[in-house]
Amino acid sequence: MSDFLTGFAFFLIIEGLVYALAPLVLVELAKRLPYVPEHQLRMAGLTSVAVGVGLVWLLRG
Repeated sequence: MSDFLTGFAFFLIIEGLVYALAPLVLVELAKRLPYVPEHQLRMAGLTSVAVGVGLVWLLRG
């Protein structure tokens, strides 16, 4: 449970940094997001999950 909370804390830190340091970039990204095809969004999400799982596996292995 401690690892989960640590991971969640890092997520919040990184997310907060994006909003704090580059809010205009985030707004522009949000404007363009509806025009990105669904399959590209899905593949980007699946790739992120796979890379994340791989990193955890390497670090914990």
